[in-house]
Amino acid sequence: MRMEVKPFKAFRYDEAVVGTVGNCIAPPYDVISPDQQQQLYEKSEYNIVRIIKGQITATDNGTDNQYTRASRFLNEWISQGILKQDSADTIYAYVQNFLTNGQKFERLSFIALAKLEEFGKIVMPHEQIFTETTTDRLNLKRATSAKFGLPLMLYEDKEGIADKIIAKSTGQKPLIDFTDEQDVHHRLFAITAQEDIGAIAKMMHDKSCIIADGHHRYTTGLIYSKETDNPVAKYQMLAFCNSCHEGLVILGTHRLVSDLDDFNSERLITELSSNFEITQYPFDSPQTKADAKQQMLAQMRDKHCKDKNAFGIYLNDNAFYAAVLKDRKLMDTTAPGMSTAWRALDVAVLHKLILEKLLGIGDKELTAGRNVEYVKDNGRAVDEMVKKIDEGQKQAAFFMNPTKIQQIQKVAEAGERMPQKSTYFYPKVYTGLTISKM
Repeated sequence: MRMEVKPFKAFRYDEAVVGTVGNCIAPPYDVISPDQQQQLYEKSEYNIVRIIKGQITATDNGTDNQYTRASRFLNEWISQGILKQDSADTIYAYVQNFLTNGQKFERLSFIALAKLEEFGKIVMPHEQIFTETTTDRLNLKRATSAKFGLPLMLYEDKEGIADKIIAKSTGQKPLIDFTDEQDVHHRLFAITAQEDIGAIAKMMHDKSCIIADGHHRYTTGLIYSKETDNPVAKYQMLAFCNSCHEGLVILGTHRLVSDLDDFNSERLITELSSNFEITQYPFDSPQTKADAKQQMLAQMRDKHCKDKNAFGIYLNDNAFYAAVLKDRKLMDTTAPGMSTAWRALDVAVLHKLILEKLLGIGDKELTAGRNVEYVKDNGRAVDEMVKKIDEGQKQAAFFMNPTKIQQIQKVAEAGERMPQKSTYFYPKVYTGLTISKM
């Protein structure tokens, strides 16, 4: 049993034809909002969004729909030379430079084909998946016979063998070089030297991987590989990142709650105080409001560093709150069938003890997408959530600390999956850098 990776000849945008390649690249399909979808359409007539998340029309039918159009775009772009296949077998070095919380980071990963493995000791998922999303990705793969998005895989290598090869590759001219709307700098480089490709493949032989991002895309690959006789389908195009790499950053995913009948903020705080230590940060002006927010966030971070389950709360009652679980043993009786690692997750505590127990938002409601909106932590996320509460659009905001990489590893090794939106690996791995045609 081993992780088998190999180079491939990717189809890539030809800069001589499309102009700025950055205008043709897009974030992963699942984070593209309707507004951003339109912006990507307008950015370039060749933007990959037309394939990975094509617009749906009222006249769509069995022979003309988002998937058939995706197939047509792909084939036309290849025949017209918009997408051109590389001539040499390549492992692609992907470098992302970014700023978060005032600190600079550089994340190194490599893109290669990897033999698909059933979930187990070699490939471990950590998050829940949904049938509707898997069906969507499967329809796209069936229509196009191609791989577009890049699931992000984590492996552990303290020697940093691939990282050193990636760093060395940055001395050459990048294949792609662009900065996105979040000021993330993306660069792609070719690794073609046989000794370097061999060193990466050898290093990966005895590795196991955790899927950090892209569970639906990996699952789709498994399903598709079983329903086709095409041997190429047995391999998935993946991005690999060393979990020991200091550029691997995980941010929190916050929750906004709405549309609850008989919601009462005062009652919620009273009920929370039974099992949580509640610290109130009141305010009476814009300045004291900003101060109170920072005090809450500082308290959250402090408890997070001390391995406590801590949340920030905002309810439009002229105060911010920090809630810290008094006794983690409470989770033993609340989720007895789960591992100690799972029960220790902030997101598990929030979902079980607060959303489900106090607010009546259980798995059924979460799966249906009711009541809870997920907000990825970025520079303005907290302020935007507070504004929605103040304007009466939402009823409650729960601010989350990021999940630690060690927690993800322990839950995955236990063969369990975290609640949805438990992790936010930042920045996202973009789509359209490389395409693998089957």
